[in-house]
Amino acid sequence: MTDLDNKEKIVEMSYVARILNNIREVIAKDRQQKQPLILRINEAFIFNIARKALVDKNSTFLMSIAGESASGKTTLVKNTAKACLKSDTNDVYTVVCCDDYYKDASKELKAAGSYEELFKSGFSFDTPDAIDLALMKQHLIALKEGKEIRSPLYNFVTCESKKDMVLKKPAKLILNEGLYVLNECMRDIVDVKIYVYTPFEIIKERWYARAVSRGKIGKAADMQFHDVNQTAFRYIRPTMDMADIVVNGLTTQEYIEEMTHDFINAIVNVIKKVGT
Repeated sequence: MTDLDNKEKIVEMSYVARILNNIREVIAKDRQQKQPLILRINEAFIFNIARKALVDKNSTFLMSIAGESASGKTTLVKNTAKACLKSDTNDVYTVVCCDDYYKDASKELKAAGSYEELFKSGFSFDTPDAIDLALMKQHLIALKEGKEIRSPLYNFVTCESKKDMVLKKPAKLILNEGLYVLNECMRDIVDVKIYVYTPFEIIKERWYARAVSRGKIGKAADMQFHDVNQTAFRYIRPTMDMADIVVNGLTTQEYIEEMTHDFINAIVNVIKKVGT
């Protein structure tokens, strides 16, 4: 390594250090809140992301947000997206939802005659096998490579899946949210792994409120929620240990947007100074 290379390395690390300090300040502010957003964050992860953002300004980040059903994943994504919109950069983000990749079960539902009878047969919407994770992974890789994709569209009332329905364009930040986005088969392509933690009683309350809009009430709802809890224990809760960041599912939408904006600025404000 030449002296010039050494000097460039030192300058690069000084900028990385600035990003790290900015992020630590945001986290320190967050810890003072009654309901902080960040419950746990990996220091090595912060360093790696800061360095990637600095070295490759055109890099694409795949941010995967997992958590139990009704934990607040979609809320986190929506408000992260709102914060991204405040950026002056084009093509800032695109969203890919795991829910859109449910396999078509409309024939099974019609044959059973009702959700209650479908669940009695042992059918489950809450295992990884119910979702086409292979197709979702294929689409995410394509987006990271700068290609457009068309995601499926799923109807939660009829259980019908329509292929190639929604155009998704490549962007600097790909937000991928859902129950199984941090499963073993997905993790190797993810840059930022986030888990949304929410207490069980809050999840239960939210889940039942949402179940009505999806055509599930009474015994059918009780049967599915029992399955939701069992499968979460087996497939979802363990992924919290693999997450780079664990966030609080009880924070307000406004605060999520505020914190996301602060994190973006903590990185972008340093990058803008590079080379000036």
